[in-house]
Amino acid sequence: MYEIFEQLLQKYGVTSYKVAKEAGVTQTALSNWKSGRSTPTIKTLQKIADYFGVTVDYLMTGKEEVPSEPQLTSKDKRDIEKDLESIMEKLNNQEEGPASFGGQDIPEDDRELFAAQLEAMLVRLKKINKELYNPNKNKK
Repeated sequence: MYEIFEQLLQKYGVTSYKVAKEAGVTQTALSNWKSGRSTPTIKTLQKIADYFGVTVDYLMTGKEEVPSEPQLTSKDKRDIEKDLESIMEKLNNQEEGPASFGGQDIPEDDRELFAAQLEAMLVRLKKINKELYNPNKNKK
């Protein structure tokens, strides 16, 4: 089971330390898993699977195909949330930026619609960029 985790580390070019830190998993849990002293809890496996955008079943058995469409990891989702928050803050403070509006107030209902559409665009762009700039996409 740990072998699949190692394959994912190689595929995405990340270290187990980075996965542990960003997925909120302890290094001890990964170390014990690697040495065979224990198996991670379902909650821990889910965090790791979410990080890589795979299912827990794939992480445990390797038998399920990794989705062909790029899946967003928890880090991707946090990045999108930060970008959206930054853009909306600039919009609300009437600052010049990616969503400036020439100093005119935008009604609250329109801001909510704009934020929802902007979030959808950021998600779509993140998936497109993962597909275009994935250095391992042509490796089999």
